[in-house]
Amino acid sequence: MGGFVRWRAVILGVAWACAGIGGAIASEPIRIGSFLSVTGPASFLGEPEKKTLELYVERANREGGVLGRRIELIIYDDGGAGEKAATFAKRLADSDKVDVLIGGTTTGTTMAAVPMAERAKVPLISLAAGIPIIDPVKPWVFKVPHTDRMAAEKVILDMKKRGITRIALISEDAGFGKSGHDQSVAVARENGIEIVADEVYSAKDPDVTAQLTKIKNTQGVQAVFNFGSGQGPAIVTRNFRQLGMSVPLYQSHGVASKEYIRLAGDAAEGVRLPAAGLVVAAQLPATDPQKPVVTAFKAEYERAFKSDVSTFAGHPYDALQIVLAAINRAGGTDKAKLREEIEKTSGYIGTAGTVTMSPTDHMGLSPSAFHMVEIRKGDWVLLD
Repeated sequence: MGGFVRWRAVILGVAWACAGIGGAIASEPIRIGSFLSVTGPASFLGEPEKKTLELYVERANREGGVLGRRIELIIYDDGGAGEKAATFAKRLADSDKVDVLIGGTTTGTTMAAVPMAERAKVPLISLAAGIPIIDPVKPWVFKVPHTDRMAAEKVILDMKKRGITRIALISEDAGFGKSGHDQSVAVARENGIEIVADEVYSAKDPDVTAQLTKIKNTQGVQAVFNFGSGQGPAIVTRNFRQLGMSVPLYQSHGVASKEYIRLAGDAAEGVRLPAAGLVVAAQLPATDPQKPVVTAFKAEYERAFKSDVSTFAGHPYDALQIVLAAINRAGGTDKAKLREEIEKTSGYIGTAGTVTMSPTDHMGLSPSAFHMVEIRKGDWVLLD
């Protein structure tokens, strides 16, 4: 069962003590708190996030920590529930006295924790995509993944290139899916794309044949765009093929994981979606400045866990690197100084792209950080 599971890791503290590094051990650790959806419907996002945080905190401590201080990582599993995310974020800030928060996995769990982070004045870096996380800008809240609006823009641009002007939307009815739906409607309108069918489903629905049948029976549909994450998009994809629908099917970056391909099976063939360069690391041109970063991260993650890397594994890597660099620049963990230094992040090349934040931009990614990919024979193929 998910929910009240907690992992605390003062990685390699015993080994350091045995080595006689008294000064580093005597100082207060840097406390990083995280609330992730390690179990529940978003577990294929949250589980790799947890693995990445643990892997790179361990490495940082092995290399001496930050400013002579070891890193203490505390993780709670919210199971994808917003109320639990809010409870755990408060516990991390009030009881565990963390210096910074990394989480949540989903837009819904993040937004549940945002009011607490703002009240407690603890920097929060989200691993979720919804644009409401950082628009409007909130002083203490940042995020590392591309926004749902950027995904909608990338998909609509690809549709226009293919001469598609009439589409159907289908989306999850909460959190990431709802925000993505709203952004897709706005972007479609701005680009002269007509939405002729608009259906929703719940993350718990085992079948969406009824919604897709309505879309199939709508005259003039030239493509279908699904906005969701977790298992829902795989169900949509399988039902789409079972109904014999032949128009192009697009997904959002919420499915940029081999787990989606595994769950959807052969039905995923030909699906297009926007994704970070991480999932097509080997296909990036040698001149791409992101290539060495994503290639190295992919190799290290897959060596450590014997499983395919996903976009979602990269998000906590980026968040952690941004935090550690900010602590170095701030000369410590004073929360106000740390918040300012996170906001000053400039030219950081990570798994999501090149990040340059500012007081008016708490994500710092440009649309060029996204690539359009297509699934062919169970793998990703870079289109642009």
